[in-house]
Amino acid sequence: MLRQAGMNPYPADSKRTHTIGEFQDAFLILEQNREVARLTGRIRSLRLHGALVFADIDDGTGRIQALFKRDEMEDEAFDFFVAVVDAGDFIEVTGPAFVTKRGERSIAVEGWRMLVKTLRPIPDEWYGLKDEEERYRRRYLDMLLNDSAADIVRKRSLFWNTIRTFLLERGFIEVETPVLENTTGGAEARPFVTHHNAFDMDVYLRISAGELWQKKLLIAGFPKVFEIGRIFRNEGMSREHLQDYTQLEFYMAYADYVDGMPLIQELYRMIARAILGTTKFSVFGHDVDLEDEWKIYRFVDVIKEHYGIDALDSTIEEMQAALSAAGIPFDPAVTNIERGIDLLWKKVRKTISGPGFLIDVPVYLEPLAKRSREDSRVVERFQVLLAGSELGKAFSELNDPLDQRERFQAQQALRDAGDEEAQMADMDFVEALEYGMPPALGFGCSERLFSFLMGIDVREGQLFPLMRPKDGEEAKG
Repeated sequence: MLRQAGMNPYPADSKRTHTIGEFQDAFLILEQNREVARLTGRIRSLRLHGALVFADIDDGTGRIQALFKRDEMEDEAFDFFVAVVDAGDFIEVTGPAFVTKRGERSIAVEGWRMLVKTLRPIPDEWYGLKDEEERYRRRYLDMLLNDSAADIVRKRSLFWNTIRTFLLERGFIEVETPVLENTTGGAEARPFVTHHNAFDMDVYLRISAGELWQKKLLIAGFPKVFEIGRIFRNEGMSREHLQDYTQLEFYMAYADYVDGMPLIQELYRMIARAILGTTKFSVFGHDVDLEDEWKIYRFVDVIKEHYGIDALDSTIEEMQAALSAAGIPFDPAVTNIERGIDLLWKKVRKTISGPGFLIDVPVYLEPLAKRSREDSRVVERFQVLLAGSELGKAFSELNDPLDQRERFQAQQALRDAGDEEAQMADMDFVEALEYGMPPALGFGCSERLFSFLMGIDVREGQLFPLMRPKDGEEAKG
């Protein structure tokens, strides 16, 4: 019908004079001057009352009521509108600012044209999409109909840009490092593997936001660098973990993990104020105020207090007995000291609301951090503890190439024994360290922090989480 009437249902141009937000801001002046405006947007609701039609139009900057009166339009234009326009369509309307008898700001439509004719009906705003799987599959509709889903998009952007601004104002430079790697580094995780056709070799999707690359930039003479980028870990899913997500990592020469504590407190408080308007939040049964004093938790002391074993000097039998007593499932065939002690810690961690810093973690759990100056069996590292989880990690970065080589070899031995999450030995990085890397602080946090501040599942915090194809559908690239 539109094409037969000579109206393109999908024109490329828009001739609007104001956004709806601008129209609302200038409404009184426009009304006083009887100035004709041209607005565009999606029809969110449509109400027909005989010779009157009320359409609520939304362009993303605001919403306005468009009033169509038969006696102020040509009959054919009015009837054609009623015949071809539905809620969900994008239209362009022309007319002056107008206040209805009920006092609602409107635009009195004198002319209109179609911008986009929709082929599927938009679900009712009141009912929306209730099924979680359908919300994720059609997230664009969820955002359109659900204010809280749309708010996540805006606040997620604010979250990352607050971090970016914080670092740029302190002299850091933003960098981009490779996503495809010959060896993975910077974390303990199972990687995704893909094939590089041009080189005819398998490569890995990175599991950290360029940790070893950023350290090479320190070696190259850049004192403060950071990256906000996507990382990939081929592991399990939970309310806190996904396989692909965004992470921040920064590196700062001539600083250590103690220097990082006040910096991170300041950053986290700034983030919370930016997206919540306060430093207080509640999530997963924990009440947290980032303005509180941040408590120090010592790893070895926490394990000793809760399980009665020494994390630095326990046998595998003692560790396994502690796991059994705590009711933590484990596989005796592959659960070594490293994995067992880590499982014990993760159970305790869930009880800590924070805010706080976990320090003095054993060397065998952190192959990239400097050994402590007081006790060489533990490392100079802190983890941010909030709401029963680890929401950030910092190191005094290891820059001794001999020590780094030995730790890589130990990690490689674990991989050879079947531990797929142990780190790969990157001897190219060891060679770079031999040219000298300055003392440095390194820090990383992921979008998990955002989901905790918002009080949502980490999957809910992503704009378009990965979904299995429906039965009968092929996976799309």
